Amino acid sequence: MINTKNTSTKIFFEEAKRSLTLSETREQLLFEIADAITDEYLDREKLNLNFICTHNSRRSQFAQVWAFYAVHYFDIPNIQSLSGGTEATAFHRNTVRALQQSGFEFHVENFSHQNPRYLISFEGAEQPLTGFSKTFDDPHNTYPYIAITTCDSADENCPFIPDALERFHLGFEDPKRSDDNDDTKEVYLACCNQIAGELYILFEEVKKQLIQASQEA
Repeated sequence: MINTKNTSTKIFFEEAKRSLTLSETREQLLFEIADAITDEYLDREKLNLNFICTHNSRRSQFAQVWAFYAVHYFDIPNIQSLSGGTEATAFHRNTVRALQQSGFEFHVENFSHQNPRYLISFEGAEQPLTGFSKTFDDPHNTYPYIAITTCDSADENCPFIPDALERFHLGFEDPKRSDDNDDTKEVYLACCNQIAGELYILFEEVKKQLIQASQEA
């Protein structure tokens, strides 16, 4: 078991939203993604979201884990968060550490120096999330899904994603630049905080739309 928990996930998630400052364009993009999620969810009653980044090592892993938490926080059943890359590498150790510092617990399910698998959980989780690096079309990623690219190179290098219901680009700055530097912890936590805050806004909007739809039914 790996556990260096510094705060509760709930507190981190709520503080991330409160500390977030967004441009009007960025906020509109989050609402557009929320609209698509709501429409597909209402049509299918369950939905998969696949967060895609080139190496499936940092930003797409942050997004998958925070989406995993967000659907629990907002009580939206039957939404599964996935992640993948254009190539498989490893769930980067600095990404793991930042998520641990934001309250998630990591258990090693299958150890490999190249690409270990983790069972990721939080207080109140019904079941853990399996986390490891893989390609976006790995059999672990259930079709069909909405594809959300999180880095510019993945967006450019994946012009076609088979079976994607819809595709959006929600890019984030790569924390990789800080690896092995004095500010590594701070840079990764800042990226983790931004992704958590934006996914809070996204899923808060999904929840509002689902409540409105149920009232109008």
